[in-house]
Order: sequence, then C-alpha cells, then structure tokens
Amino acid sequence: MKIIEHYFTGLNALQKVQFGALLSLYGDWNSRINVISRKDMDNFYEHHVLHSLAIAKVISFAPGTKVLDAGTGGGFPGIPLAIMFPRTQFVLADSIGKKIKVVKAVADTLELANVDARHARVDEMKEKFDFVVSRAVTALPQFELWVRDRVSPGGFNSLPNGILYLKGGDFDEELTQLKTKPVVYPLSQYFSESYFETKKLVHIKPK
Repeated sequence: MKIIEHYFTGLNALQKVQFGALLSLYGDWNSRINVISRKDMDNFYEHHVLHSLAIAKVISFAPGTKVLDAGTGGGFPGIPLAIMFPRTQFVLADSIGKKIKVVKAVADTLELANVDARHARVDEMKEKFDFVVSRAVTALPQFELWVRDRVSPGGFNSLPNGILYLKGGDFDEELTQLKTKPVVYPLSQYFSESYFETKKLVHIKPK
C-alpha cells in the first residue's frame, strides 16, 4: 500500500481505506478462485494495483467519462481506476463468469457505485464508451479490431477518446500493424521499480 501512496500523494481517506483493503480481499478470493498468480500475490500492489494506475499518470478522467475495461479478469485495471476516479463510470466486462463473480464481490465490498461488472463478450456489446482500457489480453492489432467500435467519437478529456492498453515487452511489430498511429508512454518515466522497465501504455485513437 505504501507504494501507492508514494506515487499518488493526493488520495483522500476513503481512497486510502479502499486501496488498503484490496490485498486481503483478493487474497481471500484468490484462495477460492484463481484470478491472480499465487506467486504474484507477494507483489500485489506493485504488479497489479500500481500497474493499473499507470493510466492515471497519463490521464485524469473527467467526471462523467464512461470507461470499458475489456477482458477485466479479476478487475484490473478497472477496480483501481474506479477507486481513483469515483466520478467516472466503469463497465468491467469478461467472458469468464467466475472472474466477474470476484469483481462484483470486490466492488460491492468496497461500495464502488461507479462499477458495473458484466459477464459478457465485448465484441457482442453495443454500447459506446469514451475509453476502452485493458491489460494485455491479446495481441494489440487484434484487440484494436475487437474493441474499436465500442469507442465513441470526439471526447472531453485531455486525450481524445480511444483505447488505453497496458502491455510489456517488445511489441514494436504489433504497433506497425495498427490502423492508426499510436502514442506510446513508457511506464519507466513514472515508476522507478525494475518491473516497469519494459512496461508501456499505448493510446490509440480509432479512425
């Protein structure tokens, strides 16, 4: 939890309580439904919560923004972002029902009224969102095709409406296959931990 407060100094009392409760909540659920690698629980705040919050280093969602977390898994990056931006509406969608069960339970326990957890395939959804966020659920060109129709045109945030995709490693070839030129933010410019040396946030504005 200290690592979150180190990089995000403006948290209010409720946000500190909510972030602080995440480890025990996910530890309990993970013992029953494996949504996070067991060995990764030792680095829970760095590898999952802080990684999710990298999006908040690039954009501060304006009140009323609608965000879809596509393939949310156990709720990342959606749950940490919902805590950080309580006036932003988040839909967390995944095709695996047991993972959404965890997301719903965590959101209910933390009383996150801005979270709508759905057992659904994103490519079958009809709604439009200002942003679609995700953490490396598939190859980037495939993901862009999968979700581009879910992004509404225009926007009222500091970044144009689009896709915000967290991904690690060498994926330069994937970037060249995208329909539109992305903006890539290396996370090492925000976080000093070695875990983030190869991690990046990609912003894509669909045509």
